[in-house]
Amino acid sequence: MDKTYNPEAIEQHWYQTWEKNGWFSPSGRGEAYSIMIPPPNVTGSLHMGHAFQHAIMDALVRYRRMKGRNTLWQVGTDHAGIATQMIVERKLLNEEQKTRHDEGREAFIDRIWGWKKESGGLITKQMRRLGTSTDWPGERFTMDEDFCGAVNEAFVRLYEDGLIYRGKRLVNWDPQLSTALSDLEVENREKQGHMWYLRYSLADGQKTAEGESHILIATTRPETLLGDSAVAVHPDDPAWQDLIGKEVIVPLVNRRVSIVADHYVDREKGTGCVKMTPAHDFNDYEVGKRCGLALINVMTTDGKIRARAEAFALDGSPLTGIDTALPADLQGLDRFAARKAIVARLEQEGLLEKVENHTLMVPYGDRSGAVVEPLLTDQWFVRTQALAGPAIEAVEKGRIQFVPKQYENMYFAWMRDIQDWCISRQLWWGHRIPAWYGADGEIYIGRSESEVRTKHGLADHIELRQDEDVLDTWFSSALWTFATQGWPEQSERLHTFHPSDVLVTGFDIIFFWVARMIMMSLHLLRDEKGHRQVPFRYVYVTGLIRDENGEKMSKSKGNVIDPLDMIDGIAVDELVAKRCANLMQPQKAAGIAKRTRKTFPDGIGAHGTDALRYTLYSLASTGRDINWDMKRLEGYRNFCNKIWNAVQYVLANCENEELGAPLLPAAANNSAGMALPERWIRSRLQHVIAKIESSINSFRLDHATSTLYGFIWNDFCAWYLELSKSVLNSDEATATEKATTRRTLVEVAEVAMRLTHPFMPFLTEEIWQRLKPLLQLPGETVMNASYPVADRTWLDLPAEKDMDWLQGVVTAIRTIRAQMNIGPGVRLPLLLRTPKPQDRNRFEQTAAWLSSLARLQSVSLLEEGQPSPACSTALVGETEVLIPMANLIDRDQELARLNRELSRTEEQIGRIEGKLTNAQFVQKAPAAVIDRERAKLDELSVAKSTLAEKIEVISTL
Repeated sequence: MDKTYNPEAIEQHWYQTWEKNGWFSPSGRGEAYSIMIPPPNVTGSLHMGHAFQHAIMDALVRYRRMKGRNTLWQVGTDHAGIATQMIVERKLLNEEQKTRHDEGREAFIDRIWGWKKESGGLITKQMRRLGTSTDWPGERFTMDEDFCGAVNEAFVRLYEDGLIYRGKRLVNWDPQLSTALSDLEVENREKQGHMWYLRYSLADGQKTAEGESHILIATTRPETLLGDSAVAVHPDDPAWQDLIGKEVIVPLVNRRVSIVADHYVDREKGTGCVKMTPAHDFNDYEVGKRCGLALINVMTTDGKIRARAEAFALDGSPLTGIDTALPADLQGLDRFAARKAIVARLEQEGLLEKVENHTLMVPYGDRSGAVVEPLLTDQWFVRTQALAGPAIEAVEKGRIQFVPKQYENMYFAWMRDIQDWCISRQLWWGHRIPAWYGADGEIYIGRSESEVRTKHGLADHIELRQDEDVLDTWFSSALWTFATQGWPEQSERLHTFHPSDVLVTGFDIIFFWVARMIMMSLHLLRDEKGHRQVPFRYVYVTGLIRDENGEKMSKSKGNVIDPLDMIDGIAVDELVAKRCANLMQPQKAAGIAKRTRKTFPDGIGAHGTDALRYTLYSLASTGRDINWDMKRLEGYRNFCNKIWNAVQYVLANCENEELGAPLLPAAANNSAGMALPERWIRSRLQHVIAKIESSINSFRLDHATSTLYGFIWNDFCAWYLELSKSVLNSDEATATEKATTRRTLVEVAEVAMRLTHPFMPFLTEEIWQRLKPLLQLPGETVMNASYPVADRTWLDLPAEKDMDWLQGVVTAIRTIRAQMNIGPGVRLPLLLRTPKPQDRNRFEQTAAWLSSLARLQSVSLLEEGQPSPACSTALVGETEVLIPMANLIDRDQELARLNRELSRTEEQIGRIEGKLTNAQFVQKAPAAVIDRERAKLDELSVAKSTLAEKIEVISTL
């Protein structure tokens, strides 16, 4: 092994070796275990969320693979309809000044396939850098030919079962992209806007209770008044009781509409009267369904005012008898230009009462950045209520379990109030809807045009036109767990690996993806007994990784950290350029650059994949959001170094040396030649193995890695390696004692590498290959070696208790040394006093190790009542630890030093307390800054108490 740990030198080599040998693919042996990777967008690149979830999945898969399971980690990417189409459209416009319409549908789709071939594999290359042990030969893409066949099959079956229909309903509409959007593709942002108070005249000479001939309506979107079909009041509001059922005149269009009563109206908000525009507002649409209102659409698909409004009944059929005329001067105006023109006209006509500043949530398309418009359009929908029942039951009966369990409540709340699902998108890239239209407008559904013609007896000369729309990407990804395995064919792979075992995902897509996968699988799949088949048995919900200040990472905030930058390192100038690359506002870019240079003055150093992965596991507490901590990453880089150096020591002392025969458990044969340290470390190892297995099985990878860290860093490196030196470096130790120590060093290190492999795959492979020959182990790779199993016969509780006592005494001596500011090179005299014979025996057995570990000059045992000189003392159980201070410290000099340090600490406490009691500072400073100041104050308060204690102790000497 190289003397210095260099992750770059080993990571690429071992990943290529693993993949080349096909060790990631299912072995065909053992009980099946499968995880389906949430397919990242083909347009994407690896971000912290991907790194976090992929690391978790990889640990679970590597662990089960080492447990002898037939593992499949299904990999693949999603075609990402909107994102991919936008990328290629921009590329076409920038390079050739052409639109997709200039190209035509087929030619444009060919361009997308060309782009996918050239650039679409970036994220899978990055996944390899993270060490993901996915089944690359089985990689799938949601636009693969057979996957498209599965999508068509699902659509046809759902349609034939009466669960898919076409209708005119309100959807999220992106006027720039001219397509419907899912809720997940809509980003709600808080904006400063206005609330306009408008006068609606009462019809037929009606008056309000105050004698007014009009009522006031408050709105944030004046342009939608063109589509008003009612005004609503609360049924229990006494102010409007006499007007319910009467009519008002909608300004500018002079439309008579009724005043209706509905509990949706908030009596305490606005004026208590709400304009109802069911064709342009989701809440109004629900009121419209309850009150039987007309749907009046006044906008085109590109967000402009129509030449004439459209009027529909709630079932989408055209309505007559409604005046759909719109003001000529507004026709063709963009919605926001129309807003200004409408406000100006209302003010001119005396119908604008007042305008107030107002904070509101505005929906934006996450891809286009355009303001999303609720719009009435013809779309394809899935009836979800019939699908929701079995999906709810599957979770209620425990066939699917959420981890943590509280997310079941979120799932149930949404599923029990589920709305029909809009599955059509007005795009070219995606799964084209398998629906054909005849000349008479009749709709034919089939897996292909030829099937439609055969099924309905339509001759070739009869013209059929396929629906222009494509399916929502969530529709195809809802089939992911089984369409990737060959469905609708009943393949061996499908029978073997479905249902899958665990889905690792975030809480934000429980509705959009998790629930839909459950519904689709339960409806479309049956097992050999005819029972509905779930897609997975567990849903492990991870938290969201935020930046060091607890803010969500986003490109617009400039606080994103690329996982590969933490693996390979990046200079600060390059990091600044990367974060500011796509920012159009110079002032914002300057602020981000300043914060970046302050946070990372030296850039980000190279830490390697294993350190990054281990950091992610340490943060993987179930379900809670996580603040990223660069110091923790640095700490685990040091942990990798620690392991590397420890194994260097093991190899240096054990290669080409006698290890002796394999040892028997101490509890089974106490004459096996093992001393206390060997008995103790082997016993501790069994506890660690059992704890790690329990933690992994309960999805607490943070507990598993914490347990491993404690064992390797503390038990093995800090204690056992030091204890081994007293044997291996001793002229008095026998050959058998040295061989026993060497064998224990190698065996414990080898088991530790197998334990650690799911979390640190590269480092452990490199080390295991070095340890394997010493123990003459079979196998080509640690990833196929057996995962350690706890062996209770190695448990040795007496050895553990004896070692606890020894560690307690050594730690007490080290604490006294630190408190008294005595350098590590100074050898100390030690006095012990204890009333317990058992502790006296422990002292006799461990005196040599005690002297070596604590760097003692002499060791003496005091009898009960025997006087001692002036000492610094500590208590370990009932054992009194005494260090005579004569000639070790200058009492007065040390007191002077400690009092100076106490004064500095008190000054710092005073400054921070001054800040925190300053009302102006508390009001203006960010919450994260205040939290940091409070944390500093807590640390300084502890330091003050510690210094006071030291001063008190030294004063008594």
